[in-house]
Amino acid sequence: MGLMLAVAGTVFTMVLWKAWQRAEETRGWTGVPCKVLSSQIKSEQASRHSPVKHRVIVRYEYSWQGSTLTSERIRRVDGVKSDLSVAEELRERYARGQQTVCFVNPADPSFAILEHDTRAALYSIWFPLLFVFGGLRMMWSAIKARSTPLASALQAAPRR
Repeated sequence: MGLMLAVAGTVFTMVLWKAWQRAEETRGWTGVPCKVLSSQIKSEQASRHSPVKHRVIVRYEYSWQGSTLTSERIRRVDGVKSDLSVAEELRERYARGQQTVCFVNPADPSFAILEHDTRAALYSIWFPLLFVFGGLRMMWSAIKARSTPLASALQAAPRR
């Protein structure tokens, strides 16, 4: 049981660590001026009984080393919004014609974003670490119990 907890905690810790690294990586990208060309909301519904989700699509252009490029990424991974007012607020933040700053990946200048991802993964990494240390503690206790003289005597005693 301790091994399972330690392994599961390690996996989730690594996932959170990778998410934090990806969020931190964009903070080193180059910020360049950009102009919003269009901003719209596309609503979609997977089925008749599923809730309506709203995707904000912002198209903007920027210059990188003499070339004019366009992108539609707000964040590295854009998600859908379940609340229309949240989507409308995001669309208004990036209204058509607005000048703003986008962050360009120097290794791939065609990849640009308007906003950095949150660093929240690092702030919550302590929780899966509890499972890692708890699992390791359980394994240590089990190993220690097997090596005590009483445990050895009980194992060596004949069973009836």
